[in-house]
Amino acid sequence: MKPASILVVEDDNWLSEQYSRVLSNAGYLVHRASNALSAIEEIDDINPDAIILDVLLTGSTAFALLHELQSYGDTGGIPIIMCTNLANELKLEDLKPYGVKRILDKTTMIPNDLTVSVRSVLP
Repeated sequence: MKPASILVVEDDNWLSEQYSRVLSNAGYLVHRASNALSAIEEIDDINPDAIILDVLLTGSTAFALLHELQSYGDTGGIPIIMCTNLANELKLEDLKPYGVKRILDKTTMIPNDLTVSVRSVLP
């Protein structure tokens, strides 16, 4: 059985590397994108099982990507885990229609929170 494929969409290269390391060590196949446009290309190429998504991306916000994903049947079902400094300003109930399953606060999360969240959204 092949490992689940996770796409990390994060424009902070250091954080992206840390997330990738944690998820790879947990047995996931990790891909990375630094903005919404490259994320769409990666999603088309790899069809990830879940997406870790920062809200404030260079050039575009996560919300533009969420709208794009929801406009297609094959990408609308991909579970999204938002990982953001704006966690206190977001409500999961408001984001559920966009496929968001979890919101992690970058300021308080520990590395294990990523793997626990990914595990919780995969079938």
